[in-house]
Parts: sequence; structure tokens; C-alpha cells
Amino acid sequence: MNKATEKMSTATRLRLSGLVLSILLVVFSVLGIATKGLNFGLDFTGGYLTEFTTSVPISKVELAAKISGYHPDNFTLSAQSSQHFQLREAEQASTSVWLATVTQDETLGAEVVSSSYLGSQVGDELFEQGCLALFAAMVAVMIYLALRFEWRLALGAVVALMHDVIVVVGLFAWLQLDFNLTVLASLLAIIGYSLNDSIIVGDRVRELLRLDTKKQQASVNTVIDESIKSTLTRTLITSGTTLATVASVWLLAGAPLQGFAIALFVGIVVGTLSSICIAATLPQLLGLRHENYHIKIDEQSQALMDMP
Repeated sequence: MNKATEKMSTATRLRLSGLVLSILLVVFSVLGIATKGLNFGLDFTGGYLTEFTTSVPISKVELAAKISGYHPDNFTLSAQSSQHFQLREAEQASTSVWLATVTQDETLGAEVVSSSYLGSQVGDELFEQGCLALFAAMVAVMIYLALRFEWRLALGAVVALMHDVIVVVGLFAWLQLDFNLTVLASLLAIIGYSLNDSIIVGDRVRELLRLDTKKQQASVNTVIDESIKSTLTRTLITSGTTLATVASVWLLAGAPLQGFAIALFVGIVVGTLSSICIAATLPQLLGLRHENYHIKIDEQSQALMDMP
């Protein structure tokens, strides 16, 4: 009995430590968003994006210095490899001048792979529509959780979702990775994935609270620890297989899907953490008790008895 109690108290301490870690991650992420801001991609800012290769390896710093000599406007150069580069410039930039010079430079042997243009007005519309989709998804999730769970479990799941989104956005702010439409789509996927984990844990907590109607011998700590223990294997297997798939996309799909894969990979990791340390632990700190679900059972039973 002492060993079991010791194990449960250890699990509780780990959950509380994870909650503290999650709070620190959110604070760190908000700080990054506030100080550094997001590096919005061409989808949102508009402008020109030119992708080209060189016949000889060259560092990004050297190539940027060479291009800036005959490029009158500001630009952002990113390296996919030592011979594969992307150059992004504003809508008003004079693309033809520098591009003609680079392709004629025999020491570089540059060859244009693709060139695209997006107007700033279209970018603003895409950003507004993407944010609206993200907001609509969050509202739909809140309504669903409010109908499915008692308010403490529902609030824990909502906070876990917000935690996951903020941490992923904060990572993109600190690393100044391109934040484009594919990354915004990954945030919607993260919301769905994290919600699934939180619901599984919440359902198990609710089930164990209801089963203990008469005896009420197990503490809420024990109920939550048992709930996580019974779902942990399934969570780890699901997360592991999904991470393997996302890692393959990250490594093999190339630059267009790199931001999507990075966001989804980080979202799955922090989503697994939040479903255990936030969605299950926060309701306990808010005063979750056996009576919260016993009352519901009594009301449902009374309603059935009153039916003709």
C-alpha cells in the first residue's frame, strides 16, 4: 500500500512539474511574440519569391553580399542547401535587374527554378481569412467541450489547446521561421490533435469519478493518475507513429512543407505534454471532486424517473 501511495504521489509531482514547465513555455513564447514578432511569409506580406540554384557551393552570407552590390532594395535570402536558395523581396522591388545580373554571373552559374508574385491585398485577405478560420475552430471546440464536460475539465482542455498554439507560434517568433499559410493550417491540425488527447484523458477521469459513487475512497489525485496511466500507452503509440510520419515530411518533402512539418512536430510534442500536465491537472487545482459528477448522475436519474 505504501509503495502504491508513493508511486501516485510521484506521478502527481511529475504532473505539477509539467504544469510549471508549460507555464514557463507560454511566458517564453509570449515574450518572443511581443519582442521579435512573426516573420510573415510571402502568403501574407505579398511580393516576389525567386528560387534559384548555383553550380558551385556558396554560403548564404557570401551570396547575399554579392547580390546586395546590384540590388537596390531590401531582400531576404534563405538557403535550402549550399547550392539552393530563395530570395524574397517587397512588392515594389526591381526583380529583373538583380536576377539578370545573377544569371549572367559565370562564377555562380545561377539558374532560376521558379519565380512567383503575390499582391499585398491578396496577402491581407489570406491572413484575415486564416485568422477567422482559427478563431472559428477555437469557438467550435469551446462549445463542444462545454456540452461534453463539467466546466473544470472543459476549461482544462481549452487552456491546453491555447497552450499548444501559443508555444508553436512562439517558436516561430524566436527562430524567425517563415509563418505562411501552411503553418496556419498546421495550427488547425494541432487544435484537432490536442483536443483528441485531452478528451481521451478527460473521459477517463470522468468515468473513474462516476465509478466511485458510493465508496469515494480514492482521492482525486489517485483518480487522475490512474486515468493518465490507463491512457498513456495509447497516447505514446499514437504520438510516436504520427511524429514518425511528420518527421518524414520534414526531412523529405522539401522547403514548401518544411514550416508545416516543424509546426506540427512541435505541436504534437507539446500537445501530448499539455493533455497530461494541463488538461488533467488544472481541473484538480480548480477543485474537481467526486460530487461534481455524482450530482449529474442523480439529476439524470431523476429526469428518467420523471418521464412518463
